[in-house]
Amino acid sequence: MALVLNEEQQMLKDAARDFLQERAPVSQLRELRDSGNSEGFSRALWVEMVEMGWSAILIPEKYGGLGYGYTGMGIVLEESGRTLTSSPLLGTATIGVAAIATNGSEKQCASILPAVANGRHLLALACDESGQHNPEHVSTQAVETHAGYRINGRKIAVLDGHIADTFIVSVRTGKGISLFLVPADSNGVSVEQHPLLDTHFAADLGFDQVAVGKDQLLGELNGGLAMLEKILDVGRIGASSEMLGIAQEAFERTMEYLKERKQFGVLIGSFQSLQHRAAHLFGEIEMCKSLVIKALHELDENSGGNAELASLTKAMLCKTAHLATTEAIQMHGGIGMTDEFDIGFFLKRCKILESLYGDHYYHLDRFARQRGY
Repeated sequence: MALVLNEEQQMLKDAARDFLQERAPVSQLRELRDSGNSEGFSRALWVEMVEMGWSAILIPEKYGGLGYGYTGMGIVLEESGRTLTSSPLLGTATIGVAAIATNGSEKQCASILPAVANGRHLLALACDESGQHNPEHVSTQAVETHAGYRINGRKIAVLDGHIADTFIVSVRTGKGISLFLVPADSNGVSVEQHPLLDTHFAADLGFDQVAVGKDQLLGELNGGLAMLEKILDVGRIGASSEMLGIAQEAFERTMEYLKERKQFGVLIGSFQSLQHRAAHLFGEIEMCKSLVIKALHELDENSGGNAELASLTKAMLCKTAHLATTEAIQMHGGIGMTDEFDIGFFLKRCKILESLYGDHYYHLDRFARQRGY
């Protein structure tokens, strides 16, 4: 397996970078924050991204998509990380689409995926119920009725939960865990949005006697945990792709600063201690590039994914992106801590992605258990 991009993928990367640097620079995130935007992203920009075909990358062609694969989506997510672009790319176009396209019935796919492809429908995965990521811990209940099921419970920190049209909800169904597609406007659904550190938003969801039909079951009854882990692995690798973009951009901006900033009459980039730290970080980022592309290739070649590789990727990108953003703050010195410079935004976004669907320590433990330790 060649851990490089082919010509077509490189063209996609170049196009994504040019578009995002022109239409969604880091300054736009600052504008969204300062304007008091309650959704945390630009609807107008999302329309343009849809026109670029990004919402349809993972959707099969028969449902109006491109069927381009996870590597293509990872390329776009990496470039969005460079500009800290706030959009439904990760929550809807990656995680939500992967969940439905892989596990949905023909009726579910036909009714939802075309609307996602043209940007009219947003999705959100609701699986966490406590401050620590633990998809196996599900207390939300779905009790069977003559017409279907009634869901009661609560989910927290749902990515894009405040803007989603449909939730993919994990519930306990007696003998196991199942996944249901729940429309956001269902009776008994409550949505409480809250801002995140990175100026994005998430939501806590409440389900009070929410009625769902049997046709809203995603996949097999009581078979949801295995499906959920595979869906989460897609999200983990997608988040890792975005963190790779964050790490590269933070590193490159810092290198430019080291070449310009003078102290004691000389460029600080000439200080050997800073050179050693920069060289170490460069090596870590280069290793992560190979790791991310390998994980994306694995998703394309094996629809079931690879749990070990997904956890290894998430653990390493959490560590490396954290190092890149904290080193960026330190090497920028006092001004790096101020709101005047954009560099602090990279650290804030990194912290959110680090904790999303399991942090560095969660995935070290999961990787060890997958290896039999």
